Amino acid sequence: MLELDVVLLPYLEQHSKDFSDSDVQHYQEFLEETDPDLYAWIMGFETPKPEFAELVASIKEFVDKQIK
Repeated sequence: MLELDVVLLPYLEQHSKDFSDSDVQHYQEFLEETDPDLYAWIMGFETPKPEFAELVASIKEFVDKQIK
């Protein structure tokens, strides 16, 4: 889904330098979720799975800063 690429790639480019090995694994697991779920979580249409709540909040904060 192109909309996700526009958000997730820049987020990864900016934050990956700070990722630990476990953060990398967690991000990979996040990306294995379905595109419709990822989109709904990031857009705030649905509540993310608990294990991804902190990551989604970080992504949403990143997006908010980009559009201001």
